[in-house]
Amino acid sequence: MSEYVLSCCSTADMPLEYLQKRNIPFLCFHFNMDGKEYPDDLGQSMPFDEFYRRIAAGALPTTSQVNMAEFIAFFEPSLAAGKDILHISLSSGLSGTYNSAVMAREQLSQKYPHRKIAILDSLGASSGYGLLVDMAADLRDAGKSSEEVQAWVEEHKLNIHHWFFSTDLTHYKRGGRISAASATMGTLLNICPLMNMNCEGKLMPREKIRGKKHVISAILQKMVEHAQNGVAYAGKCFMCNSACYEDARILADLVEEKFPQLNGRVMINSIGTVIGSHTGPGTVALFFLGDKRND
Repeated sequence: MSEYVLSCCSTADMPLEYLQKRNIPFLCFHFNMDGKEYPDDLGQSMPFDEFYRRIAAGALPTTSQVNMAEFIAFFEPSLAAGKDILHISLSSGLSGTYNSAVMAREQLSQKYPHRKIAILDSLGASSGYGLLVDMAADLRDAGKSSEEVQAWVEEHKLNIHHWFFSTDLTHYKRGGRISAASATMGTLLNICPLMNMNCEGKLMPREKIRGKKHVISAILQKMVEHAQNGVAYAGKCFMCNSACYEDARILADLVEEKFPQLNGRVMINSIGTVIGSHTGPGTVALFFLGDKRND
């Protein structure tokens, strides 16, 4: 069995220490804030609290994806060392980065014809994408081949549920995910939209719920309805938040109470600087393994 490298991008929104410990190399997206470009390097160049503080003060960050040349530079050292590549990408429904990785593979395959380069579309984002990478790493560490891990990811990626809510609609309006009229009315009426990732890996508004307490109850109920084996769910649960840890902690406590057979405690991460440039502060996201996403 050929040795292979399992990798991802920074938009999996997993802690730096976690990726280092699990031996999962990652490639950084970029963001621009106040006229300066930074790598999305999991809070190293700009701590998350500073990033969200600057947004609250009026900064409007923009983002840029990983291009083909960056992927070539990222993949080539492993290929030159005789290792195959298994790279899991941010959803193609949100970014063109998957296509950049595929173009890099086409070029590198000509130079390294005896190496395998697999590029997988996660159809996920943030720590839901991270949960898929985590499960792939578990399989790798259990001795599964690159082909076996690839087959598992392709079969199960739509079983990773992504549910989000936000108490601040400003950046969702800015990104076109909700209309200006809906954002204005939602703010006036204290509406917290409940959203999820569809089967094309795109973020979709699902319900308009009034008040934080009610939307937290609603997102918990979505996990009851969709988690593998319902309240007997024994898999992992990841969450992330953008400068609203207290809200995430409330939901995490409810999840741990409702699902006593969870595999470990709920992992709460920060939404990184690239995903956070589009959500802004006030977003909580919940990720778990469940039935197939089908719309």
